Amino acid sequence: MNLGFRVFGLVFVCVVCWDLPFGFGSSHSSSRPAVVKIGAIFTFESTIGRVAKLAIREAVKDVNSNSSILHGTKLAVNMQSSNCSGFLGMVQALQFMETDIVAIIGPQSSVVAHIISHVSNELQVPLLSFAATDPTLSSLQFPFFVRTTHSDLYQMTAVAEMVDHYGWKDVIAIYIDDDYGRNGVSTLDDKLAERRCRISYKLGIPPGHGATRGDLMDLLVKVSQLESRVIVLHVNTDLGLNVLSVAQYLQMMGDGFVWIATDWLSSLLDSALPLSPEIMDTMQGVLVLRQHTPDSDRKRAFFSKWNKLTGGSLGLHSYGLYAYDSVWLVAHAIDAFFNQGGIISFSNDSRINSVDKGGSLHLEAMSIFDDGPLLLKNILQSSFLGLTGPVKFDSDRSLALPAYDIINVLGTGFRRIGYWCNYSGLSTVPPEMLYSKPPNRSSASQQLYSVVWPGEILSKPRGWVFPNNGKQIRIGVPIRVSYREFVSQVRGTDNMFKGFCIDVFTAAVNLLPYAVPYRFIPFGDGKNNPSYTELVTSIATGVFDAAIGDIAIVTNRTKNVDFSQPYAASGLVVVAPFKKLNSSAWAFFRPFTARMWVVTAASFLVVGIVVWILEHRINDEFRGPPKKQLITILWFSISTLFFSHRENTVSTLGRVVLIIWLFVVLIINSSYTASLTSILTVQHLSSPIKGIESLKSSDEPIGYQVGSFAEHYLSEELGIPKNRLMALGSPQAYARALQLGPKKGGVAAVVDERPYVELFLSSQCKFRVVGPEFTKSGWGFAFPRDSPLAVDMSTAILQLSENGDLQRIHDKWLMQSSCSLDTTELESDRLHLKSFWGLFLICGIACSVALFIYLLQVLNKLRRAEVTQRVSTSPGNSQSGRLKRFLSIIDERKDQSSSGSKRKKIVRSFSDNVTDGKLELKQTEMTARSDINSNN
Repeated sequence: MNLGFRVFGLVFVCVVCWDLPFGFGSSHSSSRPAVVKIGAIFTFESTIGRVAKLAIREAVKDVNSNSSILHGTKLAVNMQSSNCSGFLGMVQALQFMETDIVAIIGPQSSVVAHIISHVSNELQVPLLSFAATDPTLSSLQFPFFVRTTHSDLYQMTAVAEMVDHYGWKDVIAIYIDDDYGRNGVSTLDDKLAERRCRISYKLGIPPGHGATRGDLMDLLVKVSQLESRVIVLHVNTDLGLNVLSVAQYLQMMGDGFVWIATDWLSSLLDSALPLSPEIMDTMQGVLVLRQHTPDSDRKRAFFSKWNKLTGGSLGLHSYGLYAYDSVWLVAHAIDAFFNQGGIISFSNDSRINSVDKGGSLHLEAMSIFDDGPLLLKNILQSSFLGLTGPVKFDSDRSLALPAYDIINVLGTGFRRIGYWCNYSGLSTVPPEMLYSKPPNRSSASQQLYSVVWPGEILSKPRGWVFPNNGKQIRIGVPIRVSYREFVSQVRGTDNMFKGFCIDVFTAAVNLLPYAVPYRFIPFGDGKNNPSYTELVTSIATGVFDAAIGDIAIVTNRTKNVDFSQPYAASGLVVVAPFKKLNSSAWAFFRPFTARMWVVTAASFLVVGIVVWILEHRINDEFRGPPKKQLITILWFSISTLFFSHRENTVSTLGRVVLIIWLFVVLIINSSYTASLTSILTVQHLSSPIKGIESLKSSDEPIGYQVGSFAEHYLSEELGIPKNRLMALGSPQAYARALQLGPKKGGVAAVVDERPYVELFLSSQCKFRVVGPEFTKSGWGFAFPRDSPLAVDMSTAILQLSENGDLQRIHDKWLMQSSCSLDTTELESDRLHLKSFWGLFLICGIACSVALFIYLLQVLNKLRRAEVTQRVSTSPGNSQSGRLKRFLSIIDERKDQSSSGSKRKKIVRSFSDNVTDGKLELKQTEMTARSDINSNN
């Protein structure tokens, strides 16, 4: 390592070390050295240093008084203050590096830690820092650097989760411009981005005395003119107090502001309370993070001891506790080092000797700790219970279970509003009570107690305002040349507009609880409707701060901007010309489609055949010559339509089929009657275009509005060739193109958004909407991504909808109609087969089941007949003979008792005589009785 770097690397290093008595390590105290000496470096006269100095001294006393830890070996530490001077630190480093040491406690500064870590790596001396929280101090770059406190990685994660918990999106970061400040804020930026938040402005302040009060005032004036009101303050103690004092002077500690301070402020509050009223007034309502240390008996006992030592003049903060535990960590590691046979020995570095050969810096005194890696290993493997809780390192060489208290400065002190831990996030329960439960990161579990915000406000601040820098929001407004009822530029002006969309916007802005300075900027050439996609893109590129108008909320636009709540429903519909349908001589065919007619007729025939099959063997009315039976089938099936069939069904299966069929006929008859009545009494309209599907399947041209997203949807989403699309710029162009039709250079239909179509049809009575709305969307106002104004405008639009103002604005601009508001509509759907297939299915199943049962009965009779024939005749029946017997069984008449037949004749004769008006009942009955007597 070159000399220049080593000299710079010792800028703040102040250690005291002297010759050590060496000996061979052993587990027995008799073979151990009498004294083991370590160094310590930090700034005595600082908020952290004043407490750390006393805490380290007491830790050394407690270690040496405990015979079970080092077994007779005493621990000695020599502390030196860097006095915040780089020059003095360099001189002291050159003086004290002439001797050898085994470990260094400190430094407290991340800047100094970066420098000393290089020296520590080369000399293999572990460096235990209890206050250097810079996240970039990694073990990969500095393997001998051991952080005995928590990294700012976790503190910035806690800040980001607090910002997200309260629903803020933008924050301002004020930081000290050194390694500690820059790297901490960089980590905060990353953690906020994970939660879709961001740092909108970073303000670095030079360290030391480089920034005067006037400089701070100039910087904070810029901050006060920004939009965000959430300020994260990541500095040291002296600079932080100056910033808060200037902020109070500029009235930045009042209503609407949010201040979040990192643990520099909690260290001051813990160690220096009570502060003067003037200082406390500068930090009222500030949220502060403090490293959490679990409560324990040992901790309470040490606090009691501390108060006796200091007489209450110096408080104990968390960094003092970590400094105390750092001494015990070194003691435990040295004890394990000796138990493992470690020997304290050093060797010279030949590289240093060659660099300073013949020089007067005496760099040859700097030697390498031979067993430094073994001591480092024991430090990282140590595990004990300290004042800060369990002291144990994880796989990343970070202290396990990082947690923070969240406190709210109030009055002359502060109160704790909750906790944050890396295990379960924000909670009002101490972290040690959550470790025994499964981690819970649900939004319902993330809770904090109420906060008194700056200005003594109890309600959560909005977190942003419009910039107080004289700038107005630039709102892009399209210059429409058609449908000017929605948006139109006032003639003779440059930035004045009127229309439905403008009135909705101004009404919503008036409902906001704050003033919105804005100005309208025209967008478009005034000759054609502008592209609304380009208008939305202009927001993402920074040309506009927002855009209002009849802007449809579609997917490709939401990728670049955020939209407000829709204030008007919108979706694409098809407009086509129509013709009136008048009644004709053949109107009775129109209720059913052709397929419905065919299936109905076939069903009548099938049911007639099925009933004939089921009744043929046992019912005389279904017997006779083939011609008669055919006529019977046709007549029976047709007569069921009017429920006037005279043929009686005798079989059970036949009656089941007939009952189901009559139910089907009832439904069909009722539906036909209702549809025909509608056709003959209601005026119907007809169009060759039935909807978007029929329009898509044809090859006829389609019209769309210039600037509308309909072109993109038709070509990209539906795959309609662009050569079929025709741009139309006005309602008059719509009407002209539709009247011409596709054969004369016009269009078959126009596809546009429903609000435009409704306004168009209010004055054009020759056209109608065909088919349903085939997209669902709405109109909204566009804002940049994550804009808080979009949320507030959405709330205002909902209020307009609830109180009826939105409807009144709609009626003011869009309720214009010269067409008669009759109830005519385009041709209603005819009765299709799909509406009745269930009935036909039930009837078909009944017929099939009945035929199947009937077939089983016939086959059973055929089997018995074959058995009888085989007994009476010789075997050897042919297939043709079997088929003849099967057909004969189907055709033969089932035997009935003659008395039963005569009784049926009596009933039939009675029915016929009553129908014909002939009174011959008495003669028929006498004849029937004589026949029965003769048979008996």
